[in-house]
Amino acid sequence: MNALIASTGNAVWATVFFLIALSVIVAIHEYGHYIVGRWSGIHAEVFSLGFGPVIYSRVDKRGTRWQIAAIPLGGYVKFLGDKDAASAPDSAALGSLSQDQRRHTMYGAPLWARTATVAAGPIFNFILAIAVYAVMAAVSGVPQDKPVVGALRPFPFEGPSLQVGDEILAINGAATSDFTAYAAVADAIAAAPAVTYHVRRDGAELDVQGPHPLPALVGGVSLRSPAFDANIRPGDVVLSVDGTQVYRFDDMIPLISGKGGAAVDIKLWREGRVMDLRLTPKLQDLPKNDMSFETRYVIGLSNGLLFEPQMRSLHGFEPLTAAANQAWYGVKMTGVSLYSMAVGKISSCGLSGAIGMAKIAGDAAKSGIETFMMMLAGLSLGIGLLNLFPIPVLDGGHLVFYAFEAVTGRPPSERFLRVLMTAGMAIVLTFMLFALSNDIFCG
Repeated sequence: MNALIASTGNAVWATVFFLIALSVIVAIHEYGHYIVGRWSGIHAEVFSLGFGPVIYSRVDKRGTRWQIAAIPLGGYVKFLGDKDAASAPDSAALGSLSQDQRRHTMYGAPLWARTATVAAGPIFNFILAIAVYAVMAAVSGVPQDKPVVGALRPFPFEGPSLQVGDEILAINGAATSDFTAYAAVADAIAAAPAVTYHVRRDGAELDVQGPHPLPALVGGVSLRSPAFDANIRPGDVVLSVDGTQVYRFDDMIPLISGKGGAAVDIKLWREGRVMDLRLTPKLQDLPKNDMSFETRYVIGLSNGLLFEPQMRSLHGFEPLTAAANQAWYGVKMTGVSLYSMAVGKISSCGLSGAIGMAKIAGDAAKSGIETFMMMLAGLSLGIGLLNLFPIPVLDGGHLVFYAFEAVTGRPPSERFLRVLMTAGMAIVLTFMLFALSNDIFCG
């Protein structure tokens, strides 16, 4: 009974935060269509958050009805001359309008206005993601150029070691002039219970002992992973895997992936307390720096530094530049992942449907506001990109129609559009059902 109550509570929690995330993303997307349409002289009759029966509505001074509907799984803007939420033309309504009135419809507006209005939805999704990334970058900052200890994390190491304010000049005799050099040196050092740090402390230089600079310390836990389910937290230290001591994070990789999916025993240290856990790794396609993938069994941990580096604030356009780069990487990675799934290079189980996304949203909310916001930004990027696919009923499909009109000087026939829209709807529904089946069968 307790398990059933807990499971129900988790499902409700996941659903609530998924709907919150989806509502924000949909509202931003549809507002992009609405505001650019308004600026372009196209009148919006309805702005709806959700589908189905209307729960709340009001009409503004421009004659647009703003409403919240009962089924919170999307939204739409219905412009003057539209027959329905899918923006199919209403021939009867269009025929009753004067030439001046037709200018305020999607079908009587100039091609540039229609193109800008349709493209604005996905673009606003990208803007949302960049805004979130920029705020996160501005709040967290970036490490200073010099590797200086900003804060020490709890760690099971005995004896005098690093202190807050230490500038690390070398590790095991290899110079660490800046953080780039520090990362390269740390990555090259073999596993060992202790290494020698040459530091500058209070104006004097001295040698101190300390753990490996890239220890088996948990920096992050992937959502919907065995480690997340086992309640492993950032800051935990892995002491051993199946009885083998680990001093370096990368030492865990062959110990876990080499088991072929069999359960592994993890001994974990958390602020003076030792815990024994058994986890069953999951096979996963992991992106690499060159945009290829590596498939291996993982438990969902990413490494953390031995200490928190001293940070500096970002200034001027730095947060925006960092956010734009992060968003561009996310778009490229999403595109590469979808292509790789389509051609069979990686498993299609990486594609989540509504159930999977709800679980991700719930887990992200449990992990804190920063994780939730980063999840929201990533989801907004994905939805923006998917909407640009050249499939009828999606924004990308409409943009293809407009490109056809720009080249030929005339829009596709209404009959041809109906056929394409029906085919597009079938493709979208098939895609959604496929993603939903992944949620059920991929585990």
